[in-house]
Amino acid sequence: MKKMALVLCCISVLGLVGCACMTGQKEAPAPAKVEPTPAPAPAPAPAPAPVTGGPNQVSRTYCSCGVIKIDKMMPASVAVGQPFDYTILVTNLTDMEVSQVVVNDRLPANYAFKSATPAAEPKDGVLTWKMDTLGPKAQEKIVVTGSAKEVGWVSTCADATYIIPACAKTQVVQPALALSKTCPAEVLLCDQIALKYMVSNKGTGVAKDVVITDQLPEGLTLTTGQKVVEIKVGNLEPGKSMVYTVMAKAAKTGTYKSGALAQAQGNLKAESEACATAVKQPVLAITKTGPEKQYLGRKISYDITVANKGDAPATATTLTDTIPAGVGEVTASEGGQVAGGQVTWNLGTLAVGQSRKVSVSYLPQSAGSFSNVASVSATCAESVKASAKTDVAGIAAILLEVVDVSDPIEVGKNETYIITVTNQGSAPDTDIVIKCKLEDSMQFVSAGGATTGSYADGVVTFQALGSLAPKAKATWKVEVKAVKAGDVRFTTTMNSKQLGREVMETEATNFYE
Repeated sequence: MKKMALVLCCISVLGLVGCACMTGQKEAPAPAKVEPTPAPAPAPAPAPAPVTGGPNQVSRTYCSCGVIKIDKMMPASVAVGQPFDYTILVTNLTDMEVSQVVVNDRLPANYAFKSATPAAEPKDGVLTWKMDTLGPKAQEKIVVTGSAKEVGWVSTCADATYIIPACAKTQVVQPALALSKTCPAEVLLCDQIALKYMVSNKGTGVAKDVVITDQLPEGLTLTTGQKVVEIKVGNLEPGKSMVYTVMAKAAKTGTYKSGALAQAQGNLKAESEACATAVKQPVLAITKTGPEKQYLGRKISYDITVANKGDAPATATTLTDTIPAGVGEVTASEGGQVAGGQVTWNLGTLAVGQSRKVSVSYLPQSAGSFSNVASVSATCAESVKASAKTDVAGIAAILLEVVDVSDPIEVGKNETYIITVTNQGSAPDTDIVIKCKLEDSMQFVSAGGATTGSYADGVVTFQALGSLAPKAKATWKVEVKAVKAGDVRFTTTMNSKQLGREVMETEATNFYE
């Protein structure tokens, strides 16, 4: 097997390069039928060095740097008409990729081509192999099969062209924004609403000057008073995410819903799905009922009812009722605690639509008007109040007593009757009128006491007593003369503004001879 090596040297890295450098071992001078080796077609090269070697070995140098090396190996001799193979090895001697490599092998007229591996493109006696690229230090092997048509020498000449491109590259990127917005599903009116935004760059380039905006719905503002959320994110690297949280406040109950928008240079946009927050509030109601009037000495009782008429539970519900001055014996239901001039109930949580009823009672120490206020509060609910008023009146309970001083009494002697009126009640009695009726066996002598008395037609009438205070007494006396023996009756009647009708008391006395 004879071997021929062709080293292709670079002429230019900017364009098509042609080389025809051949190096290899020396052989005997070629016979007369050896065909000259053709020069490569592309780019001009320096003048070749003198040819050395035999017909199956050629060494030529066109340049000082080696890029492509061609090794051709042919058998030393073959028989006419007998198929034989020869090999072409194409090697990239550099550490860079070589592009558009074209290998041409020119066939003589006395050679019959049969096949090639890899397949060649035969045209006009030239076999051509095209390689898009040949990697650093890479090698391609070509095997050609054919036969000699006649005795003599078969000489094939291979050459190669290639390009070493001066390549520069620019990365083409496409940033892509993604935005999400989250918010609580439900809050109380007094709560702040946390609005959370997450912006991401899911693309391959930097998203520049990213800004998040959110036009808040009517009735919802940031805690700073702004109606629009604006977050300047700046530049966002590929694969990166940023999370921001802002606090908002609702002006009233209701459902607030909005979505956000992220924008960046290059008309990049991303919209979030809208999220909704229901803003709710417990709404308290209170009623207090009790008697409008009560008598002194009896307890006053009040019922207090608290209800939650809102759309959220009322937590930490507390009810207080003030204790008016001048009362005692305070009692409360449902665990109410009496302290500091008030009764307090810790009602806990009132569910939506739930109500609680408690009661309180106390004993007034004097007559008069008693008024107090109950109030209830809860978390995030407006405090509400209810009041009740009771007029406490005293009872004018007057007692009439009539006694005779001497019983029995002899005819001709005088008898004295003592009339006592006592106010056993809790209120003054007024306009008290006393009248005494004498029988025929009695003769009027005198009358006096708390008021002046007069006698006419068998009746002693005392002027009205203007007022008799509670627990006070008033006394009158009537003196008569016994004129006839018998069992006589001294009848006394009493009336007042508070009584409204007469009270009668009769005292019996025995007149004897």
